[in-house]
Amino acid sequence: MLPLSFSGSNGTKIWRIVMMHVCTSVVVTSKCIALSSPNFSSILVFGDSTVDSGNNNYILTLGKVNHFPYGKDFPGHVPTGRFSNGKLVTDLLASYLNIKDTVPPFLDPNLSNDQLLTGVCFASGGAGFDDFPLGSLGGGSISMFNQLGLFRVYVTKLKGIVGEDKARQILGDALVVISAGTNDFVNNFYNLPTRRMMFNMDMYQDFLQYKLQVFIKDLYDLGCRKFGISGLPPIGCIPFQITVKHEKDRKCVEDENSDSKLYNLKLTERLPQLQALLPGSRLVYGDIYDPLINLITQPHKYGVEITNRGCCGTGLFEVAPLCTELTPVCNDASKYVFWDSLHASEVTNQYVAKYLEIQGLPQFQI
Repeated sequence: MLPLSFSGSNGTKIWRIVMMHVCTSVVVTSKCIALSSPNFSSILVFGDSTVDSGNNNYILTLGKVNHFPYGKDFPGHVPTGRFSNGKLVTDLLASYLNIKDTVPPFLDPNLSNDQLLTGVCFASGGAGFDDFPLGSLGGGSISMFNQLGLFRVYVTKLKGIVGEDKARQILGDALVVISAGTNDFVNNFYNLPTRRMMFNMDMYQDFLQYKLQVFIKDLYDLGCRKFGISGLPPIGCIPFQITVKHEKDRKCVEDENSDSKLYNLKLTERLPQLQALLPGSRLVYGDIYDPLINLITQPHKYGVEITNRGCCGTGLFEVAPLCTELTPVCNDASKYVFWDSLHASEVTNQYVAKYLEIQGLPQFQI
């Protein structure tokens, strides 16, 4: 296991709690032992704002966060286009795996060859598996289909840098992270009736997972073999959703959390079936629901305090263009589970990333 680098007292406390959780929930011989991390050549990231490291900076959309206070706790205190006050889960995983400190956006025109070789991000804030027009933030995002198109461009560039054989090796040994789905439910099902008129919840979940399956198969055909697929968070605990459904008592929307859990259960059953159809592949489920619900339901255990609103503004609805340098922010974002009304704070991302490093990444070696 790589050395730990949580910053601040909260980070240290969270690390100790994560290790206690793993030591009591994972059976490894007669005592808790460190699990070694697998080796990956690079990291390739697809999905939505949870993993967008700045691609939306380069497209026409209201879903841009290349302004303060976003990035206030990022190295250099600069807004990079990440939907948080600091690093994302994928940045932290790349660091834990000794690949790179942060994952740059593919649309950055100044990418070096070395950055391309060690991996980039294709994700876009507002994206989802459902390409229905109203499903994108501000009417503009890079759809999952178009992210696949960008990846094809990337593969061509990669082959031009290192040649066909080496490119095939890099792609086959890359950690491919896919994190999407929340926007589909929030934008197309819960808050707007666009898909409720066509699907019931069970059908819509199956529809999205079929789309995910096709997406993975397309990446596989392009040379990818090692996939980390994120499940859904407890959507009903996102501050914006609480505002929409339970503004006064600020409690999680349990029906939406139940939907997330059912989706995740289906996903854990579907991935092994898909893996069996893709020779040489490894598909690992990334559980983000449990670590997030741990933080939300037991905040003081992890050193956080505020769980039902974000740090930016009132924390009830501010996000992207409504969270600006003119918007007041909390004094200490590490005390908040959420940075804005939709997105996690860096301390939350640290906890989720460490949880995935310990309980998710070793599954690539099984």
